[in-house]
Amino acid sequence: MSTERITFAGHDGSQLAARLDLPQGPVLATALFAHCFTCSKDIPAARRIAARLAAMGIAVLRFDFTGLGHSEGEFANTTFTSNVGDLAAAARYLAGRDMAPALLIGHSLGGAAVLRARAQIASVRAVVTIGAPADPGHVAHHFETALPRIQAEGAAEVCLGGRPFRIGRDFVEDIAASALQPAIADLRAALLVLHAPRDETVSIDNAARIFMAAKHPKSFVTLDDADHLISRAQDAEYAADVIAAWVGRYVTLSPPAPPPGAPEGVVRVTEVDANGFLQDVQSGPDHHTQADEPLSYGGANRGMSPYGFVSAGLGACTSMTIRMYARRKEWPLTGVSVDVCHDKVHAQDADTGASGKIDAFTRVITLEGPLSETQRAKLLEIADKCPVHRTLEGTAQIVTRLSSGI
Repeated sequence: MSTERITFAGHDGSQLAARLDLPQGPVLATALFAHCFTCSKDIPAARRIAARLAAMGIAVLRFDFTGLGHSEGEFANTTFTSNVGDLAAAARYLAGRDMAPALLIGHSLGGAAVLRARAQIASVRAVVTIGAPADPGHVAHHFETALPRIQAEGAAEVCLGGRPFRIGRDFVEDIAASALQPAIADLRAALLVLHAPRDETVSIDNAARIFMAAKHPKSFVTLDDADHLISRAQDAEYAADVIAAWVGRYVTLSPPAPPPGAPEGVVRVTEVDANGFLQDVQSGPDHHTQADEPLSYGGANRGMSPYGFVSAGLGACTSMTIRMYARRKEWPLTGVSVDVCHDKVHAQDADTGASGKIDAFTRVITLEGPLSETQRAKLLEIADKCPVHRTLEGTAQIVTRLSSGI
């Protein structure tokens, strides 16, 4: 993922700071992310979701609302309606770059904002809310003790998340008057509601109200014991995976033709965590997995190791080759499984003529069905003809045997 730092004019002309996270390859679609109340575009959950979507070809614009983060303007002069205006301005900026957003993602009050903004952004096909309130007025409980002073003085400074913010009377009155139910009922886009049952900031009943007000297609997925900010890495990872799996049903992702010399297309591997080894592995827009190292090697063990993927390729290719041959011969093969183990062995032990150590793969094949001994022996021979076997055998030893279990 590459990130482009940009600015664009918000609802009142203030320059808003943004990051446009871009895929390494072609942009297949664009998403617009709205952060939570008094947060910023750079919270961990936003970064992880953007990275996951970028890995599958979706560009993500995340920006700081007026008066927050690195954006210009006075936060005290903003309202919920102005946040919606900032989202519409961001969508216009993207449309000007031929990247009109097809997906809106909003976290907390940002979730309420994307529900309201959808009507102003015709290109949107899908909307995701994360821990969103069903009523924008819900956020007033964060500063309810200051409400009398805000009403009397027009604005007051409050402490939110350990930081001072100046809240204006217009903001309070606007969130109190903003009803979301009509906007949700007329969303005209697929909706995914993500919410944690133990969210102590915005209770789970808000998710139920949003979900019940929406028309189909709509989906609800619980974030289990995640906190409101989705601050734990594994929770952000899960939310990103759910969004990525869901969005492909509603946003068209049409990859370009594969480049010459790569008929299966490009497999792109993108680092997730600079402090660990986790990698996003993406093959086109449809196939995603993760690579990692075991805990004992400093990884988080969230995916197969690189050698695990090599072993998986050998096992899968072996099984497919055996099935193809048995199908052509119309032999009674009812099932195939292949166990592959990888190790490093001394080259002289493998009798390859090379020096030092080489890779050794041990492959145990289980063939199910009423096969004759001749047929089983032939299928064992065919295993050595699988393309991945032939790719590896020049620099690796592959020992193959049939399982004695069946």
